[in-house]
Amino acid sequence: MTTRDHQAPPEVVTFGETMAALRAHGALRLGGSLGLSVAGAESNVAIGLARLGHRVRWAGRVGADELGALVRRTLRAEGIDTGHAVTDDTGRPTGLLLTEPRLGTLTRVNYYRAGSAGSALSPADVLPALASGPRLLHLTGITPALSASAAETALAAVTAAGAADITVCLDVNYRSRLWTSDRARTALRPLLAHTDLLIASEDELPLMLERPAAGEAQAVHSILAAGVNEVVIKRGARGATAFTADGTTDCPAREVGAVDLVGAGDAFVAGYLSGRLDGADMPARLHRAVTTAAFAVATRGDWEGLPTRDELGLFDQPEGMTIR
Repeated sequence: MTTRDHQAPPEVVTFGETMAALRAHGALRLGGSLGLSVAGAESNVAIGLARLGHRVRWAGRVGADELGALVRRTLRAEGIDTGHAVTDDTGRPTGLLLTEPRLGTLTRVNYYRAGSAGSALSPADVLPALASGPRLLHLTGITPALSASAAETALAAVTAAGAADITVCLDVNYRSRLWTSDRARTALRPLLAHTDLLIASEDELPLMLERPAAGEAQAVHSILAAGVNEVVIKRGARGATAFTADGTTDCPAREVGAVDLVGAGDAFVAGYLSGRLDGADMPARLHRAVTTAAFAVATRGDWEGLPTRDELGLFDQPEGMTIR
């Protein structure tokens, strides 16, 4: 069953699995309280972009259950087009994750997504979402890790986007609990031929290479030579670096008291893509990216603390200031 919402064509389409998220307040084994929300790398980015004023469509599958209804309701409430979201009627449930704070900002995450509705994603679920001709397709390396059909969907989507001259952004987003690095490399490297913008952390970059490189510069050169136009490396508290054929741009991270690191990478991607969609130059894109990431780090939750466009300047206000 598919429900379609009618609104202006999206600038960005993204797809993947969004799960119900149970967040523990204390150790799970001690029976601490739980808060219920939703989470998924791609929908985190979608929410970030929507809050910054962009039109975004999310495609994916959820179970015909209350948690699936929560996912769809939450995304719609954030202004995201869910018209191509599919409710699975075969009994597959909505996926679930548990987050548990352990030491400071160290968080333990457990997934319950095997056999989920989201893992059954197929090309037929996603390709129609591209028909309206968005400017950009965003996907992550999480989706092809979920199942053979999800991997097929990722390749079909980037191929269709390339044929339609839609910019493709791939965030590697490696999850070691989902697959090995060798399996990830085998599935992700074919996507590179259709990728315009690659985003990765320093330790994820080797997954996109056929053979080990002597260093970061050589790895980036190899990826750019493969046809990728931009490579952005997320360096956490050390900021980020963007590489193009025209040169390299560095940007330091915003200094902020860290509360919760979960979702910071997705917030970074949302900020970077927002700047790109706005036609900002590279320094401005990176500045917006590290700013949105700082909002995520300074607040709890995967996406709840992400800024609206008029809040982007809050970190530039004097410390302790009250806005009245």
